[in-house]
Amino acid sequence: MHTPPRWGILGTAEIAEQIIRGVREGGVSEVRAVASREIGRAREWARRHGIPLAFGSYDELLRSGEIDLVYNPLPNSLHAEWTIKALEAGLPVLCEKPLAANVKEARAIERAAAGAGLYVAEAFMYRFHPQWDVVCGLVRDGAVGKLSTLYSRFTFMLDDRSAHPASAALAGGALMDVGCYCVNFSRLIAGCEPVRIFAVEQRSTVDDTMVGLLEFPNGILAHFETSIANFERHGAEIAGTEGAISIDKPWAPGSTPARVTVRRHDAEPREIVVPPANAYRLEVDDFVRVCAGKIKPRWPIGDAVANMAVIDTLFLSARKKDEPKTLK
Repeated sequence: MHTPPRWGILGTAEIAEQIIRGVREGGVSEVRAVASREIGRAREWARRHGIPLAFGSYDELLRSGEIDLVYNPLPNSLHAEWTIKALEAGLPVLCEKPLAANVKEARAIERAAAGAGLYVAEAFMYRFHPQWDVVCGLVRDGAVGKLSTLYSRFTFMLDDRSAHPASAALAGGALMDVGCYCVNFSRLIAGCEPVRIFAVEQRSTVDDTMVGLLEFPNGILAHFETSIANFERHGAEIAGTEGAISIDKPWAPGSTPARVTVRRHDAEPREIVVPPANAYRLEVDDFVRVCAGKIKPRWPIGDAVANMAVIDTLFLSARKKDEPKTLK
C-alpha cells in the first residue's frame, strides 16, 4: 500500500464531503481521486475539493493503480455491485450505510471480501464518536441496572421528492436512509440479534414513515421511529430496572459537545458532556489502521450483514401486516 494510503471516491454524493474533511483532519491518508459517470462533473468536483485526479467511469478509477482504498457513497442500489467490483480490483472498501439493498446482496459482498482477503466496512460513523464509548461503558457497568427497553428515533422532512431517499428504484425510503441507524443502535446495545420483529409503515413510493419493534433473546425490547416525511427529530434512550440513559444527539453531534444524561430513582440526573469529535475522521482513521494490519475491525462485515437481515425482515413485516416475524 502506498504511504500515505490513497482514497478513491465513487461518485460525487454530498456525504463524500464529510469523508474528505475527515481524511484531511486525520492526516493518516489522502484523497487521491474521484470518479463520476460524467467526466466533466468529476473534474469540476475534483477541482472544487482539491482532489488531484478525476475519472469519467468507476471502472477506470478502480483499474487506475492510483488508489489503495475505496469509499463507496453511491445510491443504495449500487452498493453491492461496485463494492464487489472494487474487491475484485484488489481494493478494500468503506461502503456507506446500508451495506446493500438487501441481505442477499450483503452476503454476496461478504463472500467477495472473504475470497479477496480484503476489508469491507459499513460506514456507520456514529459508532466512532466517543459518546458511544461513554454510553457502552455506563451500560456495561450497570448504571441503569438490568436493561429492559431501548428507544430511538431518526426523522426528517425530505422536501425534494426527486432525491435518492424517495426512490424505490435506488433502494431508498426512511428505513434504508436513516432508520438503519436505529436498527444498528438497537443491536449494538442489546448485544445480540432479535428473535421477533414487527413493523408498520406509511408508504407512498417508498416507506415514508416506519415504526418498528425488535424482541431480543435476552429479554430486551427495542422500538424505533424513522421517517423522511416528518419534522426532524433525533434521539435515543436506554432504560433499565434502576434508571435510564438519554442521548440527545446520537447520530451526528457535529461540532458541539455531546450530552449523555443518566437518570436513576435514587439520585439527581447526571449529565456527562463529551467534547466535540469528528466521527468521520475517527471512522476513516480506524479503516486505514485495519487495512494496514495495525488493529482488528471493531465491527466485522458480519455485523453489516446481520443489520441488513433485520432491515429485510422489518420490510417483510410491514408488507404482510400481520404477526411479528422471526429473523431469517
